[in-house]
Amino acid sequence: MTDTADRPTQVTGDEAKRIKRETLGIADRTKHRGRASTAMRSRAKEPGTQQRVYRYRCYPTQSQAEQLEKTFGACRWVYNEGLALRADAWERHRVSVGFAESCRALTGWRQASGTSWLREVSSTVLQQSLRHLDGAFTRFFRQNAKYPQRKRKHRSRDSATYVRTGFRWTEDPERPGTGLVTLAKQTVPLDVRWSRPLPAGAAPVKLSVTRDRAGRYFVAVLVEERIEPLPAAFVADGREPRAVGIDLGLAALVTLDDGTKVDHPRLLKKHGKELARLQRGLHRKKKGSKNRAKARERIARLYALISDVRGDTLDQLTTRLVRENQVLVVEDLAIMNLLRPAVGRGRRRKARLSRSIIDAAWGELIRQLRYKCAWYGRTLVIVDRFFPSTRRCSGCHAKGPSLDMAVREWTCAECGAVHDRDVNAAQNLREEGMRLYWLVASALPPGRTPPSAIKASEPADVLLAA
Repeated sequence: MTDTADRPTQVTGDEAKRIKRETLGIADRTKHRGRASTAMRSRAKEPGTQQRVYRYRCYPTQSQAEQLEKTFGACRWVYNEGLALRADAWERHRVSVGFAESCRALTGWRQASGTSWLREVSSTVLQQSLRHLDGAFTRFFRQNAKYPQRKRKHRSRDSATYVRTGFRWTEDPERPGTGLVTLAKQTVPLDVRWSRPLPAGAAPVKLSVTRDRAGRYFVAVLVEERIEPLPAAFVADGREPRAVGIDLGLAALVTLDDGTKVDHPRLLKKHGKELARLQRGLHRKKKGSKNRAKARERIARLYALISDVRGDTLDQLTTRLVRENQVLVVEDLAIMNLLRPAVGRGRRRKARLSRSIIDAAWGELIRQLRYKCAWYGRTLVIVDRFFPSTRRCSGCHAKGPSLDMAVREWTCAECGAVHDRDVNAAQNLREEGMRLYWLVASALPPGRTPPSAIKASEPADVLLAA
């Protein structure tokens, strides 16, 4: 074991300033030189409002597309250069470089003759790229994510974030919620297809322009709005909240405790032959040729179609479930553990199973339920993953043996009831979820509503403080 006394310590003070100035090329602070530095604070949203993103398709002109191409490349280059700067400063000199120092280094990069092309892109957009890098390091230090990785062309998503000073918004008086969006370094407004208006009186706080693999451009508008909770949903007698147990599966995407089943769209299987044909055509094309680029674009368009249909299906399903029920109960699934590759015998079957799990997008479904419950005043209860929902009899609560995935029905050895595997699991989840719900609700002070999410694996004091 290495002695902690032998480990190199962090360099601070005047020595750190000298290394940053002379070795790393980071200029000293010139503004507010006599004032002590303070930590930067993020912009706080107005009380009672929620931040919500509206996404629209946009169609830039040829000149706008060329300028956005430069912006995407500059953001990627600045992110990678900032990552290399911070890694080199720590590994070689044991000096910590933060967001403020990275911004001062960006000023030097823009003024240097070799990288003067960075001046063709708005500085606020490049600073946001460094802010994203700083957020990646923050998540890494909190052990919520892995170490930041370099962005690669044709691999990473093309994206640029514009803060309020990086774009001009002019609302259309005849059509409130729509208007003209003019980005920095551009003179002509973007051609945005306003599929639905923004909230009345809400000005955009931030914009993100992205380009997907299929070559489509989108603009995501972040606004702050007041989302009114939905009316409380109670059962017929009006005493207990309406609850639903949701079992996620592969035979059926969602099975409810009343027996309702939502079919799995199986989009990857539906378009599997077409994807295989396009992939074979791609591998026959010469690397670097225009025909290979066209083949890649055709594959990207098909994947974009699959993604759009899957997202629309999940969005409609989760919205309907949240509108109809006050309490929603799901199981805490270890999705990444389920996707671990198998070795040896049965690995092909496991690969097909993993493909079906990816196609089902369970994680996205639970994510949408989480934020929609928080928006509309509902409660999502997440039951512990070790709860035996499948092999426990929903009638007499007797626990049966473990069931293979191929077994869709089973008979209880105690009471003789015949159970559908998924329906029985949904009923058990609803019962366990309501037990957890009333356990938390009864401990709350009078007049306080239960939290939007109750997770069985979290301590009770955390749930009550939420």
